[in-house]
Amino acid sequence: MLNKTKFTFFTKGEIKPAGWARTQLMLQAKGLSGNLDKVWPDVRDSRWIGGDRDGWERVPYWLDGFIPLAYLLEDEDLIGRARRYIDGIIAQQCEDGWICPCSLEERRNYDLWSAILIAKVLAMYADLSGDRRIENVLYRMMNNMWVFIRHTTIDNWAAMRWFEMLIPLYWLYERRPENWMLRLADRLQEQGYDYRRLFDNYHDQKPERVWTYYTHVVNLAMAIKQEALVWRKDGGDPEEYAKKMLDTLFTHHGMAVGHFTGDECLMGDSPVQGTELCGVVEAMYSYEQLLEISGDPMWGDYLEKLAFNALPATISADMWTHQYVQQTNQIRCSRLPEDHVAWGTNGPEANMFGLEPNFGCCTANFNQGWPKLVMSAFMRTDDGVASTVLVPSTLDTTIDGVPVGCALITEYPFRNTLKYVVKAASPVRFTLSIRIPACAKTASVDGQPVEPGAFFDVERQWSGVTEISVELGFECALTDRPRDMKALWRGPLLYSVAIRERWEMLEYTRNGVERKFPYCDYEVYPESRWNYAFADAHGFDVKESPIGDMPFSGDRPPVEITAAMAPVDWREEFGIAAVRPVSNRPIGPVEQVRMIPYGCARLRMTEMPMAEK
Repeated sequence: MLNKTKFTFFTKGEIKPAGWARTQLMLQAKGLSGNLDKVWPDVRDSRWIGGDRDGWERVPYWLDGFIPLAYLLEDEDLIGRARRYIDGIIAQQCEDGWICPCSLEERRNYDLWSAILIAKVLAMYADLSGDRRIENVLYRMMNNMWVFIRHTTIDNWAAMRWFEMLIPLYWLYERRPENWMLRLADRLQEQGYDYRRLFDNYHDQKPERVWTYYTHVVNLAMAIKQEALVWRKDGGDPEEYAKKMLDTLFTHHGMAVGHFTGDECLMGDSPVQGTELCGVVEAMYSYEQLLEISGDPMWGDYLEKLAFNALPATISADMWTHQYVQQTNQIRCSRLPEDHVAWGTNGPEANMFGLEPNFGCCTANFNQGWPKLVMSAFMRTDDGVASTVLVPSTLDTTIDGVPVGCALITEYPFRNTLKYVVKAASPVRFTLSIRIPACAKTASVDGQPVEPGAFFDVERQWSGVTEISVELGFECALTDRPRDMKALWRGPLLYSVAIRERWEMLEYTRNGVERKFPYCDYEVYPESRWNYAFADAHGFDVKESPIGDMPFSGDRPPVEITAAMAPVDWREEFGIAAVRPVSNRPIGPVEQVRMIPYGCARLRMTEMPMAEK
């Protein structure tokens, strides 16, 4: 038997996006994610559907976000295109259950990471579509893997990400429990990499320009949830390891945005080192899993930090282009000199915006971020419903046989109020648990003070329509960063100096892949001063504006802050800002400088010192 999770995801289409969250998903559908099967050969002509292009992770990565996007928007065109890929994948499944697109001779050297990934995709598709074929497809596939890894052990990426297979394996076991499935889970664990040992005796405090599997940012972002998943079959503490791991990573490789560096591997705490977009969305998914398994509201706080800051910061506002790596202090996004590449192991194009800068994994994988976030907005509890991620959304479900609806009406994180509208078709008793984010200094529910960083339970008999109002108190605060630097937070949003941007379009073809507007590449250059230090730790002025048709636009951000800042002698070195200024002494008078949310800024200064008086 498996240990029961604290919460349970709604998976049958009960959740729908609303407000700015729906706008963001619509942008994604109209942008690169929603058109990748039309413009990118690795998806359009993939071996997964009988073509001759990539037959490994790219189609599964893309479907992992495209499928929930299609069903959240209830878009028949997107749903039909997703079904075409699923039908093609199922049609190629071999008689013995093998499903990946390779020959019998290629199997021994085929990296099974893509098998793990497609299994997760198929389970999610079954939940959202109701496709009854999938259970048998996964049963045959898992049975094949159980036999296969007895004589061919998992290695490479599959060995580093083995625990991801527990998600679809548990899904199958809960529908068709057979003992060999749990033995398969044990065998995967025995053959896979054990991250617990890595963090029990941690040796990677200092960054090295060496590529390794165990310092790879995406592997680590996935591994945050390793022990929570193992807990379901083995027991213990589902959170202890994740907390220890993150404490270690944030101490030695932490970023102001609430993530850890990795370009591609861990690179310390410098604000000019990057972190990979795949690492951001995989950490988000790990936090979603931890939130479901443990019910600890802290994971919702971690999740929202990335979702509202790091995720949009590395994708253009129209969602047609993205970076491979983002920087905390990012003054330019252009090709770096070959002999002065700042990244640990990435190439010179890694922080450019484009179709597939540096490497195409993020092109396929980034699109899971927003849809899975919305799917985590509400979760089922033993005695009702939890509002777990505070994005505008609606839930329609049944509780004790009674149709119940719950709408979260909010412009959070850009505003500090939430309104829940609960509708019950007939009287029914249940608990609505509202996650109060830890970033709020104060909070109240219907005027009653409540504790930030915890769930507040509203337990009653519901009937008809009931409204519940939540107000959060946000304060501007400078937080400490290494090297005597500071970063400005207000509520769930990190703020950066708004640098005027000049985008230069690059259209070309490389290796048979066309970059053509709107899916072309861009170099982004600064058109205004960026070399500032904070001149005052207080006196920040907040201005709110309507949320536009691109919620994370730098031209029209929904909220901005004016801060007193002084220019300082801060140099640019080969297209990158120096780690810190030459001096904190002002070189000009104090200015009132516009700061915008980190997620709205593609060029930005975020970590800055206090100016000398």
